[in-house]
Amino acid sequence: MNVFYEEGGEFKVGAVLADNDTSLQVEAPHGKRSKVKAASVLLRFETPAHTVFMHEAQTQADAIDIDFLWQCCAAEEFSYEALAREYYGHAPEALESAGVLMRLHGAPMYFYKKGRGRYKAAPEESLQAALASVERKRLQALAKAAFVEELIADRLPEGFQPVLEQLLYKPDKNSIEWKALDEASAATKLSPLRLLERCGALADMHAYHLNRFLFEHFPRGASFPELPAVIVSDALPLAEVQAYSIDDAETTEIDDAFSLQDLPGGIRRLGIHIAAPALGITPDSPLEAVARERLSTVYFPGGKITMLPDVAVAAYTLAAGRVCPALSIYFDVAADFSILSHETRVERIHVADNLRHDTLEPVFNAAALTGGAVDHPQGAMLAWLWQFSGCRLVVRKGDAPRGEDRPEFVFRVDAEGRVAISQRQRGTPIDQVVAELMILANSTWAGELHAAGQPGLFRVQSGGKVRTSTAAGPHDGLGVAQYMWASSPLRRYSDLVNQRQLIARARNEAPAYSAKDTALLAAMGDFEVAYEAYGEYQRTMERYWSLRWLVQENMASVTGIVLRENLVRLDQLPVTQRVPSLPATASGTRIELAVGAIDLLELSLLLDYKAALEPTPSQ
Repeated sequence: MNVFYEEGGEFKVGAVLADNDTSLQVEAPHGKRSKVKAASVLLRFETPAHTVFMHEAQTQADAIDIDFLWQCCAAEEFSYEALAREYYGHAPEALESAGVLMRLHGAPMYFYKKGRGRYKAAPEESLQAALASVERKRLQALAKAAFVEELIADRLPEGFQPVLEQLLYKPDKNSIEWKALDEASAATKLSPLRLLERCGALADMHAYHLNRFLFEHFPRGASFPELPAVIVSDALPLAEVQAYSIDDAETTEIDDAFSLQDLPGGIRRLGIHIAAPALGITPDSPLEAVARERLSTVYFPGGKITMLPDVAVAAYTLAAGRVCPALSIYFDVAADFSILSHETRVERIHVADNLRHDTLEPVFNAAALTGGAVDHPQGAMLAWLWQFSGCRLVVRKGDAPRGEDRPEFVFRVDAEGRVAISQRQRGTPIDQVVAELMILANSTWAGELHAAGQPGLFRVQSGGKVRTSTAAGPHDGLGVAQYMWASSPLRRYSDLVNQRQLIARARNEAPAYSAKDTALLAAMGDFEVAYEAYGEYQRTMERYWSLRWLVQENMASVTGIVLRENLVRLDQLPVTQRVPSLPATASGTRIELAVGAIDLLELSLLLDYKAALEPTPSQ
């Protein structure tokens, strides 16, 4: 006697050695003996031999049309014996019963198992859905195999085009495109990014870096939505001053300007005027939603992404020849440059001129000031501002020596993608005047809010770390008791928020934000994250264009200065790079380096030590 039984979800067969009431001792076709529960036995048979039974039963099962078998079933639960009898039209033999059972068991989409030897036909809707899923997976497997074949052959599959950005920047690892890319990467021993590059997906490296940033921070694109017209009120009082701004030639978001008036007794009234978009951008307006989402203008070589749309910038920027709304702070300054008093006003100002660095620097510089004359229509005013800013610097910093003013690198990228990199020395009279005026205004306004117990987005520095806080605190680096950013409301959301607080205070109105305002706290956190991310992107693109310049100019060698150990800062570029081949060299030594491999994808640069350009201090 032989038995066909189910054990552990599998069908097995064996010859009976001993038959007890509740269990049997059986021998498998390969000779192994085991104990089988009587309840697990599905069939008892004499022929064929147990050594060939499973093979012949499987042949029987394979011959059964599964669709026809499913159609033979009623909606009710059934046993396999009953179905076998109906399918064959007679009492089934052991092989026929086993064949039907194995066919039922092997088709879970068609038949749901309800117990040992019992099944129920799947409803038609469920069956069709399951079959469609199987077909979809089959087609996906074919598509994936085709993708892998093309990738290995260094061809970008056409099906990758719609999801290429996602594959590059944030892949869906459940997609067949990613699975194909991952499999092809393993086969070619290349990273997915390198393989895509080899397949021609990264023909424009600049576009790759830009789009990666946009994908993460501007998922809906850098363009602005449709917004209502910007209305600028002319109901504000007009100040009796002529204001001037100082910016570089590319600046369109002109946030700040200054004016100077002579008062009796040798007193001069210094006005610092800040563009006032907060007068028209209310907290619940569509324009506010845009500014809140972007949080800052993004700067990078060859372009920028503004926080506000051009129409809003044009409405509030302090452009020459216009009368513009402004938040102004006036300081009455004595002949010895001490400040006697200050006052904040919300008003309109006439902007007489926008002074630009490129035309101002040749005449307003250290040499001109040493000679005693600034050859400019506003030369006398500029000279006074320089003297005043120098006094303010001493007030803030005391007699401590100034730190090193390293050059500022200026990038110009033309329409053909050629880059020019020049240097502009920091710490010039222009820089000193603008910086000190803004520090004076920002620190004074921060002090006013702090004294009034009103919150804002303050900049606090202690222990060398700068952070944003809703409560004022000292800024050790600047040497002031309180500090905030309030002088660039067209470019930074923190400044726009602070301007709302300052305007409310100047008008004796309730502050726009309370101390525990969730909107203020959320803006603080989001601004910090966005500002750091935007700054990192600017640094990334400066490195990209620096490497592009090396390739463009076919530079074989560069010079630099050793900062410490093998860390070197290049002279011609804003690049700080480790040089593994650098021998032990004293800090401050200038060296020459050979330019090796440049990778514009990974933004890596290989530099090799060539020679020292000047003796080290130990020599």
